[in-house]
Amino acid sequence: MKLYNTLTRQKEEFVPITPGEVKMYSCGPTVYNYFHVGNARPFIIFDLLRRYFEYRGYKVEFVQNFTDIDDKVINKANEEGVDFNTIAERYIKEYFVDAQGLGVKKATVHPRATETMDAIIDIVERLIENGHAYVAENGDVYFRTKSFPEYGKLCHQPMEELQAGARISVGEVKEDPMDFAVWKAAKPGEPAWDTPWGSKGRPGWHIECSAMANKYLGKTIDIHSGGLDLIFPHHENEIAQSECANGCTFAHYWLHNGFLTIDNEKMSKSKGNFFMVRDAAKQFGYETIRMFMLSAHYRTPLNYSAESLEMNKASLARLYEARNNMEFRIEKASGDTMTAEETEKLEALKGYKQKFIDAMDDDLNTADALSAIFELTREINAYNGSHQDATKAFLTAAHDLFMELTGVLNLVQNRDDAVDPDAEKIEELIAQRAAAKKEKNFAEADRIRGVLADMGVTIKDTRQGTQWSRN
Repeated sequence: MKLYNTLTRQKEEFVPITPGEVKMYSCGPTVYNYFHVGNARPFIIFDLLRRYFEYRGYKVEFVQNFTDIDDKVINKANEEGVDFNTIAERYIKEYFVDAQGLGVKKATVHPRATETMDAIIDIVERLIENGHAYVAENGDVYFRTKSFPEYGKLCHQPMEELQAGARISVGEVKEDPMDFAVWKAAKPGEPAWDTPWGSKGRPGWHIECSAMANKYLGKTIDIHSGGLDLIFPHHENEIAQSECANGCTFAHYWLHNGFLTIDNEKMSKSKGNFFMVRDAAKQFGYETIRMFMLSAHYRTPLNYSAESLEMNKASLARLYEARNNMEFRIEKASGDTMTAEETEKLEALKGYKQKFIDAMDDDLNTADALSAIFELTREINAYNGSHQDATKAFLTAAHDLFMELTGVLNLVQNRDDAVDPDAEKIEELIAQRAAAKKEKNFAEADRIRGVLADMGVTIKDTRQGTQWSRN
């Protein structure tokens, strides 16, 4: 399997630190609001990477954090007149609602910054002791950036260029404009923690991820991932402080997903094109959003629009229809042994599985993987259409192959559509229509079809019986 490593700017063969195991850290949300569609892309993509590793037989330790202490969390709490933890608890709970809807499964560990304070303070203390960080006169602790000669290796910018854009803001008392805060001295009314160096306060954003990755995955991890916007300064700073504190490589592979635009424009509240996943899901459905995110290679820019969402919704519906058709045929079929022709056909269909794996092994190329699934679906549909007497054994094997590949992407797995409150009434009407047709009372049969249509039900007559689905 090859992955594009931002650190080396090339695709590299994935070689884990421990054979058969993957240690993976992905940056999670700052919990002060619902997350937006831009956030959803890395959550979905790196959930899929974790799932694919598991599909290929790896044991994966996947850590995704919650930033629950931050200026944004504190400001939101102050606006509402509540404790910062009230805000964090609320939006962590809401995160899981949306994540579950998007088919993102829970990480092995979801650490919170406030629950990792001992590990954070330990790293800051080590950085101070080895001279890579210093306590400023106002109590802030800054990382001495020039003490790390490799600074800029992830964003591929020389120190001189990065330094040209660095500034010292009002209230900062650092030695050099390039230095960044690993600890912020307490401000009135803000939550604060005691420290060995005597500066009560709270951590900077970057140090939180270093500490959480270190605590749960060790000093060196296989993969660190996140959005393209996190390369600098967040991930660059994580590397600097982690490698200076631990004296070893922080992560072997750095993966970053491309930007998401909205109707070809950058997402922004001022432009009014800032969409929360919760709202988008009401319009298109959570699974449509997942399908959309997987429709393009994760490193390419992706444009969110109503038109593209509708297209993906239709594509997803085609896959569900194929699944339901197969399951309807299986229910009606007989024959526990495949014919010679079916055995040969199944072997041919397995070629799409290899095509799927080849695409996923090539830097998680979901666009080509989906293409393999749609090709497989067309082949199954065509064969089943021309072989109305296909055996149950063949239909089941074809269905299992389809479900295996869609299952890796965690698409077409929902069963809510199978539970219909009107199912009994619909089945009764279909039976009445069949009886009317048998008696050649076609007017009555047409009337019943109309009643079903008014209920939002589409019917299809097949050799195996009448199949129905919701419009």
